[in-house]
Amino acid sequence: MRSVNYSLMILFLPVFLYCQSDFIQQPVSTYSIVARDTVTGEIGVAVQSHFFSAGSIVPWAEAGVGAVATQSFADPRYGPLGLELMRMGRSAREALQALVSTDAGEAVRQVAMIDANGNVAVHTGGNCIYAAGHRTGNQYSVQANLMESPAVWDAMAQAYENTQGDLAERLLAALEAAEEEGGDIRGKQSAALLIVAGESSGYPWIDRIYDLRVEDHPDPVEELKRLVTLKRVYRKLNEGLTSAERADITAAMKAFQDAETILPDEATNGEVVFWAGISLASADRIDEAELYLQRAYKQNAQWAEVVRRLPASGLLPDDDGLVQTLIETMKR
Repeated sequence: MRSVNYSLMILFLPVFLYCQSDFIQQPVSTYSIVARDTVTGEIGVAVQSHFFSAGSIVPWAEAGVGAVATQSFADPRYGPLGLELMRMGRSAREALQALVSTDAGEAVRQVAMIDANGNVAVHTGGNCIYAAGHRTGNQYSVQANLMESPAVWDAMAQAYENTQGDLAERLLAALEAAEEEGGDIRGKQSAALLIVAGESSGYPWIDRIYDLRVEDHPDPVEELKRLVTLKRVYRKLNEGLTSAERADITAAMKAFQDAETILPDEATNGEVVFWAGISLASADRIDEAELYLQRAYKQNAQWAEVVRRLPASGLLPDDDGLVQTLIETMKR
């Protein structure tokens, strides 16, 4: 039903945007990047601004469809409408042109789009506040307005092109490069990162690889980097739990150990090592489970109470002796 509603809206875009061009204008002056990873096909948006909760307005993305960044005096409707047009088979250029051409407020808009094939399009309106501009490259676009320096977007492009790593790391590098050139002339407040899979699985919550927002922080890009690292840990944790559920303890432990190499126990309050220990205990590998459970207890003594509650949910054998042994082991 949602898709049908947006499709009907698109039929009346000239009337819709002309009549309401002044209805939603949020001064999200900012810098951002939209990009597609040429290896994995992942599509993402990263943004930073001196504006509260820029992540709730600027970035939009859908697996197998594309991504949109809408900013300056932002009209958030560019996000869902742009994605709908690309979902219907329009290229990023065609989608952006259709929306800009019917927007009476286009002079204060800055919008970038990228489609699932890596085609990019960007619009910087003539009345965007100086310094404002953009640069496009191979399957990416960087754009900024109200910057301290017009060097910002070129620095972002160079950082993105020259950074090694996955899409998240390269997008973060672009944000950091903007900061090094002065960034938003007003300062820093919020940041966000949204990355989706290259192809849709039919389950949007699975397709969202990173969906992280820093609403209000003195150093939002640095905080966003911290959250990305934590997300990497929890992705591995979830991978381990899925493998444990399938009784593949070898794969589970590999994933748990990968998670451990990213952050120490205290950064996750013992979450990773606790579930590693429980997975081993459930596989009747009690001796191996002990060290993991002790490390979890050291971070938070409440993990002992969690152990008591697991058998009722089928996450440990219903064996009072086993439960007591594990708890005693944790407290050594």
